[in-house]
Parts: sequence; C-alpha cells; structure tokens
Amino acid sequence: MKFYSTNNENKFVTFKEAVIKGLADDGGLFMPEFIPRFEPSFFKNLENYSFQEIAFDIAIKFIEGEINKEELRSIINRAINFPAPLIKLNDQFSLLELFHGPTLAFKDFGARFMAEIISHLSQEKLNILVATSGDTGSAVAGGFFGKENINVFLLYPCGKVSEIQEKQLTTWGGNITALEIKGTFDDCQRLVKSAFVDKDLTSRKKFSSANSISIARLLPQIFYYFEAYKQLKDKRKETIVCVPSGNLGNLTAGLFAKMMGLPIDKFISATNKNDIFTKYINTSLFEPRDSVQTLSNAMDVGNPSNFARILSVYKNTYNKIKNDIYSASFSDEETLNAIKEVYEKYNYIIDPHGAVGYLAVKNYLSEKNIEEVNSIVLETAHPAKFLDTVENAINKKVEIPARLEECFHKEKQSISLSNNYDEFKKYLMDN
Repeated sequence: MKFYSTNNENKFVTFKEAVIKGLADDGGLFMPEFIPRFEPSFFKNLENYSFQEIAFDIAIKFIEGEINKEELRSIINRAINFPAPLIKLNDQFSLLELFHGPTLAFKDFGARFMAEIISHLSQEKLNILVATSGDTGSAVAGGFFGKENINVFLLYPCGKVSEIQEKQLTTWGGNITALEIKGTFDDCQRLVKSAFVDKDLTSRKKFSSANSISIARLLPQIFYYFEAYKQLKDKRKETIVCVPSGNLGNLTAGLFAKMMGLPIDKFISATNKNDIFTKYINTSLFEPRDSVQTLSNAMDVGNPSNFARILSVYKNTYNKIKNDIYSASFSDEETLNAIKEVYEKYNYIIDPHGAVGYLAVKNYLSEKNIEEVNSIVLETAHPAKFLDTVENAINKKVEIPARLEECFHKEKQSISLSNNYDEFKKYLMDN
C-alpha cells in the first residue's frame, strides 16, 4: 500500500518512507491510499483469535509487501506483549484498560510497535523528535531505549505534566534526552513540526517523529478497538466507543477501525476545557487556540494535528463526521466529581482522562435516552500517574505500581529551552 500527504492526495510514498519521514515534505500527515475492509465473517470469528493474531491481520493489510510476514509477526509479538482487558462496570458500561504496558499508558501500544518497525526498516542514524503532554514521551522512551543508531528527543511543557509523568520522562539517560520547554504542548508540537520542514536542518541530520502524526504510531492503535469488540458478551446491542481526545490520534485510529468494518455504531470524543474539536462537531467551525492546563493534561491540545486526517478520511464532509461522532467537554470540577462517583458506585479507581470519557458517555446516553447499549470508554492511563488528583477525589491512597515507584528514586535529567525555534534548532545542530 502507498501513502499520501493530507496536503497532496496525488503524491505517494512507500510505508517505509512514510515511517522514516514522519511528516511529509509539504508538512502534511501521511494517510493510506485507501482503508482496507474485512469481510463480516472475520468479526463473527473474532473470539477465536488472540490479540496478537488480530494485530497481525490488521497490520498486514497496510504493510504487506514491505515487511516479511514472519518478521511482522515477530515484531507484533515483541511489541504487543501485554493485554487490553475490557472491565464491565454494569450492563451498559465498560472500560477498556489500556495501561498494562511498561509505562502504564495506552501510548505503549503505538510507541513499542513503532520502535520495532523503525529499528527493522532503518539502519542509518536517526533522530526521533517527540512532543509530549505527558504519557507519549515516556512510552516512546521505553520503546526506543537502547536501540542502536537512534537518539530520541522528548519535548515536554515545563510545569504542565504530573510529577510522576515528569519522572518517567526525565530519568532514562542513554539515547533518550528530555527537553523541558518553557511553554505549552502546542509550542512543543510547533517546534517539532518546524524542524521537519526546515530544509537546512534536515539536509544535515535525519529526523523522524514518534508522535501520533506518525503513521506507524497510529496504525497499532487500531488493534485494541478490535480487541475491545472481541470481548463484548452481547454483540447484538448497539456499540458506542468513547475516546478521551487531545491530539485526536486515538480517535482517528478508531475511525479507521470502523471503516475497516468493525461494528461500532457511534464514537464519542470527550474533551476537557480544550474543547476545539467539540466546538467543531457542534458548529462546523474549527478554531485552534492556545491550550490551557487541566487535570486531564494529555488532552491539553489547542490545535490537534490529526484533525487533518479526520478531514481527509471523510473527504471534508462535515455532515458525515458529525453523523459518526458525538462530542462533549467537561471542567476539572466535573472531572473530580466523576472520579469520586465511579469509585463510590463501582469501586473502580479511574484516571482523569477516563473520567472525562465516563461523563461524555453519561451525557450522550441521557441526551439520546438510550438504555440498551454497549458503551466502552478508553481508560488510557493508570490512575497512579495522577496521584494527587485521584487521591483528593476519592479520599483514599492509590497503590503505585512498582515500575512507577522506581522512577522516584532516579535523578531527573533534562535540558531547559525556551519555545523559540532558533534556539531549538541550534540545540539540534549541536547535538
């Protein structure tokens, strides 16, 4: 399969070129030339497949011909070696736990798969640039740590990630460098995108991205939508999936899954105060603005990159997008109340992002007066990564997993930079 840029549908590159480049030369995001579909029989037999077998069947549709089948199986078995269990809260409400990977966030799926793919495809020295509002950076660091000929630069906004997230970002060393940017996530993302289209810089060093702008980060996120559907007990009910949304990569992957034939009736995009996409769904106006800090910090994005992919896959047809996606936004106060409510009603400790998703589903079901439904909220990170927020909400100590606890005993290693591109460029030139 070939891949085109969201800025030019007539110019194609191979999967390898799309992965190594990260971003197209014209600044667009890479998209598959078409979305492949499965036969209905595939979904009827889904329970007979392991998570890894499902992942392979999806991946091969996009990658066939560029990576040997057995090598791809091996890549998937190494990258996707942890579960994504569906936890049932009641007859209509379930949570898909995506935090069982090494860094306890859904980003582990994409980051580990991408690291294995890049290591397989490229033997030359490569610099990976990553803008992160929290979990992406540590997942990418975990995936690429120790990989030969690959240096990773993690750009994160100073003072705008949780203490545990910062520890996860800044305690790797080796081929991982944390850059503490004086600004917002949007500044970090702008710096990364500017570097990719800077001919002076890219003529001297080879760069790639591990953000969700990378097609190799996006594709493996399709895997767990199929895995979630597989675990539903009553597939006769309408199925809706709620995605806590920031840069819209996770939602885009879900839309790909739907277009591949997965029987998802509706997507819900849940946002916090950074409600740019919610306002688009409700008004047809897309108006990026500076992001603001919230308790659900991974969603603090003021100009979501993957919006371009959503427009592309729907051929810029607003009515079709609105038909498939419902969206609602919630405040920090509402988020805290939701964390408390889920704990008191279901004895389940949910993280702030999942809590926003929980609220969006409640909103949708109430608004549409729906009772018989399978609703799935993506629980994207372990609640211990947001210790103060969660403990204050439920008034109870949260157990910290051992691999998270280890970070507290390591020394922070980061380099402070302004949000000025020239300063960032000079740093990259010198390193």
